Amino acid sequence: MNLSSKIGLFAGPIIFFILIFLPNPLISENADAVIAVALWMVIWWVTEAVSISVTALLPLLLFPILKIMPIGDVGANYGSPIVFLFFGGFVMALALEKVKLHKRIALNIIRLTGTTANKVVLGFMIATAVLSMWISNTASTVVMLPIAMSVINLLIEDEDGFTKRDRNFALSVMLGIAFAANAGGIATVIGTPPNSVLIGLLENEYNIEISFLKWMIIGLPFSLIMISICYFVLVKVFFPTQNLKFKASKTIIHEELEKLGPTSGKEKMVLAIFGVTIFLWVFRTLINSIFPSLGLSDTLISIFAAIALFALPYNLKKGDFILQWQDTQKLAWGILILFGGGLSLANGMSVSGIVDLVADIIAQSNLSILLTASLLIILMLFMTELMSNVALVAVLAPVVAGIAIGLGIPITYLLIPITIASSCAFMLPMATPPNAIVFASGYIKVHEMARAGFILNLIAVFLLIGLFQFILPLLF
Repeated sequence: MNLSSKIGLFAGPIIFFILIFLPNPLISENADAVIAVALWMVIWWVTEAVSISVTALLPLLLFPILKIMPIGDVGANYGSPIVFLFFGGFVMALALEKVKLHKRIALNIIRLTGTTANKVVLGFMIATAVLSMWISNTASTVVMLPIAMSVINLLIEDEDGFTKRDRNFALSVMLGIAFAANAGGIATVIGTPPNSVLIGLLENEYNIEISFLKWMIIGLPFSLIMISICYFVLVKVFFPTQNLKFKASKTIIHEELEKLGPTSGKEKMVLAIFGVTIFLWVFRTLINSIFPSLGLSDTLISIFAAIALFALPYNLKKGDFILQWQDTQKLAWGILILFGGGLSLANGMSVSGIVDLVADIIAQSNLSILLTASLLIILMLFMTELMSNVALVAVLAPVVAGIAIGLGIPITYLLIPITIASSCAFMLPMATPPNAIVFASGYIKVHEMARAGFILNLIAVFLLIGLFQFILPLLF
């Protein structure tokens, strides 16, 4: 345990008790209590004194004791429909990984993009991004890393050794995988946890529904533009490979596909369930308009997919199913608890009047709407380099909703850009799991990641300001 974690472990509860026992309330008794809980959670989240998922359980304990909300109301946030939407997504990711379909998809994408150095980088980035739309960005990076390492080793072992061009290629591939994993998750609701935290907040607190398809209309183009820019910045600006060519990479991809063998029945079955689920998500609104009694929601579709993967037999005689319950030991249960904690915190801020107070303060300030939005996007994007993006969205989203109300604009105009900003952490190894995983490969120095990442962060800021100013008013 490092020094900051030790300090955070004690600082969190100490600050909590100081605020609780102040002789005169700062705002009101209830609001002060919520702020005290929020600060305790933020300190533990930032310093990682204890697991971020354990920290997310604090509202379940403290809100009832402090009379902010009864335990039934707090507990409902941990069983929110959005939590189950993500649960279904996690189960589908488990099935993809168990039958190795994710690896087959990735290898085939790389095989199709060609064997010049820049095309190989592009292939790795596209494959990683496609996987990150559906499985966790950590899992997609873990899948891609060994394949990338095999290709890089070919360059180390060739006749001219590991030249500067080879090293630039290695850097482009490694950073490309990390950056594509971060940006790829933006494309879908289930691609990255902050997206689901936002959708949950909008549904729970404001009765605003953003469907799977509507999010993709916003997220997919942004994701594609950001990945294209990442590719250009890596291979053309920072780490050019000057027409480096090698044929052996094709051999490696072919060998890896050979190891997987022909597409198995289980892979086809998972692919079929996956395809049906995506179809239902995309055309849900149309299906509901034709069959209104169905009342399909994204969460219901997600749970259908999860149950199908456990319940549809692959071989009835042998009792063989795609997934068994013991497979869920690998499921990211902690992230589901984290959603609940974030939604509880948002609920607490709402019922205690904090969101209304923030809205009133902003309404009386003289800052322009565009400047306020720009500052919030910059704040979120650079803060996410230092702390968990899920925790950050959980804490800041309710406050930003109050700011939007104070500015007199639809809350989605501000909340969507700041949520996307939380996934645009390209600078530091500790910012996201993909960054940390590729940094651990040993091919990247911190200053190399920071140099390219800083430029990409700035580009992301301008893209998000453009999204706020020009695109979202057309969609909402």
